[in-house]
Amino acid sequence: MGSYSIKELETLSGIKAHTIRIWEKRHNIIIPKRTATNIRYYSDDDLKKIINVSLLNNSGMKISKIAQMSDPELKSEIVQLTESKSEASIFIDQLVVCMIDMEEGQFEKLHSHLIMKFGFERTITETIYPFLEKIGILWQTGNISPAQEHFISNLVRQKIIVAIDSLPFPKQDALKVVLFLPENELHEIGLLFYHYIAKSLGYKTFYLGQHLPYVDLKQVCTTHQPDIIITSIITTQRPQKITEYLQNVGQDFPVAQILIGGNPDPQCIPRFTNVKVIESATALKAILVDS
Repeated sequence: MGSYSIKELETLSGIKAHTIRIWEKRHNIIIPKRTATNIRYYSDDDLKKIINVSLLNNSGMKISKIAQMSDPELKSEIVQLTESKSEASIFIDQLVVCMIDMEEGQFEKLHSHLIMKFGFERTITETIYPFLEKIGILWQTGNISPAQEHFISNLVRQKIIVAIDSLPFPKQDALKVVLFLPENELHEIGLLFYHYIAKSLGYKTFYLGQHLPYVDLKQVCTTHQPDIIITSIITTQRPQKITEYLQNVGQDFPVAQILIGGNPDPQCIPRFTNVKVIESATALKAILVDS
């Protein structure tokens, strides 16, 4: 059960704390609880309700009308809204609700709707990625459990794997791409999506996954001579260690184009002509199309 301050409610819902207080006092939208020391806090149910109320209010419905709705009526209006609107923020907020409730059926229904509306790539880049950023905020505030994060991340991971498996096999003479995460890098969702992009463009892919020892990377690259190597660096490590690692990659595989996603410090990137940082999945796709 989450416990949120009004500032955290503001961050997660996009509704100003001042507005939330007005909704409380004038319309009884939510009623905060208090700790033994009289500090106000809000529950998961309060967060979900504020998210849904804000969606309807932002779509043009008056708060006075929303305040009169029962919870089933509120949910019904949200369903109609998600079926008729195309703004990504609507679906991002509904994914947050799926995660809080750990409701797989609700996630499946929403995901299928997104694929039909936007297609797979737009669903990931415009909805899933921003949603995962919101999860990061929830982690920082300590308001989601590891179980909730693992639950939703694994559902997303499964969807990307299914999409990869549905792609056709590449031609025998296709360019080769090796994808991997270095040791101690465990954030795999971004790399899986890079895998999807590369395979969808007809590349022959060797997906080596997370936490790969460098000796194993060298063995695979020596055997298969990839044209492109794709990795991602998200975990915070000493800048010197990252620089040394990437220098080794650039020197050991001088013929391959090495593309680095995630959020590495630009100062850590060695000045090799074959090493390049990719800022987004869209940027990666543009590079692969031109290769």
